[in-house]
Amino acid sequence: MGQDQGRLERTDAAESAGPGNWRRRCPDLASTPAQKKAAANAIEKHLEPDTKKAGDTAEESTGAAVREFSGKDGHGWDTSPALKRAHEAWEKQVKALMGRLGSEKSALRNTSVLLRGTDVGIAVQTRQSSSLDKL
Repeated sequence: MGQDQGRLERTDAAESAGPGNWRRRCPDLASTPAQKKAAANAIEKHLEPDTKKAGDTAEESTGAAVREFSGKDGHGWDTSPALKRAHEAWEKQVKALMGRLGSEKSALRNTSVLLRGTDVGIAVQTRQSSSLDKL
């Protein structure tokens, strides 16, 4: 039995233990409103600015390297276009990561609103009006 097979069996066993064991399987899951708020704030105050800063730093240093390797006479190194392509890929990845962080932050902040709206919707559907209500 390989390492992956053992991992699959452990996962199957944990899942079959029942739905009430999700806290044991996912101890880091932020489930209280305070934990969700703290996670959203951490994304906003640390992860987003730090990711943007890292992306900007890479842009500056890569741009300088591309200029240095390009050659002023038009006969630059092959490294310059390769660095430029790598940098374009990096920019796309940073942009995607920033979008993902924003989505996660929004989801963390809106979960309680969504769940509360669902609860109200279920309550309205559960108690339908009847002809006896009008008597």
